[in-house]
Amino acid sequence: MSGKLPVSRKKDVAEPAARGGGHRAAERAFLVGIDYRVRSTPGAKAAKSALTSGAQAARDNAGSVRPSSDARVPEFSAEESLEELRSLATSAGAQVAGEFLQRRDRPDPATLIGKGKLQEIAGAAASVAADLLLFDHDLTASQQRNIEKVVDTRVIDRTQLILDIFATHARTREGQLQVELAQLEYLLPRLAGRGVEMSQLGGGIGTRGPGETQLETDRRKIYRRIRHVKQQIENVRRIRAQQRQRRESVPVATVALVGYTNAGKSTLFNRLTQAAVLESPKMFATLDPTIRAITLPSRRDALLSDTVGFIRNLPHTLVSAFRATLEEVQRASLILQVSDASSPLSAEQDAQVDKVLKELEAETKPRLRVMNKIDLLPPRQRESLRDDTQSVHVSAAKGIGMSTLLERIDRALQQDAVSRVRLRVPQKEGKTLAMLEARARIYSRTYKDGLVELEAEAPESVLRRVKEWVVTGTS
Repeated sequence: MSGKLPVSRKKDVAEPAARGGGHRAAERAFLVGIDYRVRSTPGAKAAKSALTSGAQAARDNAGSVRPSSDARVPEFSAEESLEELRSLATSAGAQVAGEFLQRRDRPDPATLIGKGKLQEIAGAAASVAADLLLFDHDLTASQQRNIEKVVDTRVIDRTQLILDIFATHARTREGQLQVELAQLEYLLPRLAGRGVEMSQLGGGIGTRGPGETQLETDRRKIYRRIRHVKQQIENVRRIRAQQRQRRESVPVATVALVGYTNAGKSTLFNRLTQAAVLESPKMFATLDPTIRAITLPSRRDALLSDTVGFIRNLPHTLVSAFRATLEEVQRASLILQVSDASSPLSAEQDAQVDKVLKELEAETKPRLRVMNKIDLLPPRQRESLRDDTQSVHVSAAKGIGMSTLLERIDRALQQDAVSRVRLRVPQKEGKTLAMLEARARIYSRTYKDGLVELEAEAPESVLRRVKEWVVTGTS
């Protein structure tokens, strides 16, 4: 049984992807979604065992495979999954020319969707002059080749599409290295069976030997490049660890922003830090990590870290490659989990973020849920929202709820604890008084006999510098 969406429906032309400083025409993409009514065959379990439990949970929870073991985890429907693929395609610079959704009991080992449906898709894609087929599913190397033979056009699976978007958005050397590692690890198993096609001697009958020789040469080159890239990433991790040690020698807490891609993390980051990180409705617009200082209401300083967005069924190669970056999440004192409150898929997206945090072994970290984009909600629904101990509602774009969010962050952080004290500071200590004005909350101030009597609330790092003038303890 299959359900087909109209292939004649056209989308607006996507903004062309710019690479190497130039513009290229948007490629016409035909989307293919698959919805399996039952779980895959037991033979798939052996292949899955190589993944960590967190990665497998994310893969099992893909929209096209319906897990029955945990009914509490919200699931993406096949239509919602296809809608997400549409957003990914647009972010990659493609123009969506048509789409097809098939429902079946189990995947076809050779072509994923069956030869009959593949012929139908080939005709539909040809009718709209599609340049490539985008599958909302991971394809094996043999499935990809079998499909390409029938449709006679390029075929890209979901993981390859995400890797392409990452490659487009990587700006720093660190980000580029991490993307390259993920792409090489994705490519390596897909060399098998392409020996003749990749042979530099190429040509037909009698070229199998040179083809296989070229394949082995290519494989060795990739292994060599993978080792080189891993070594460079290890150098990045070492430098990042040294930087982190220097930061941790000073009592400054780190707060990490995490969330589903396009939840508004970069907009919130810019609002809190007055930075100029790229804000874009495209998925994975932020790839390279950014850390900036913020001042909390208690006058304590904290470091806010913006990270790459998560996504359903995040490719395991990306989680591994970006572990150096995601270590900032693992070492954070507080995680701000940003959600799109206006999205009907908010619960499903939060569930996927929870799974990635579990894979990063950061699920037990103190966490505050930030429900963003409340300005996009209907007025009545917006007025009914109430903050609680676990969540706060904001609009980063409009600046709504920022003071409340900062207060909640302040209360959640334990580093450089804040105490309320009374002080008597000589008026001649101008530098000390100026420091208190800048770094402490002053509740009262009186002048008497050349002294300034203050009731103030200040971090421990400040109180250590003025301990000789403290006249009462904490209250």
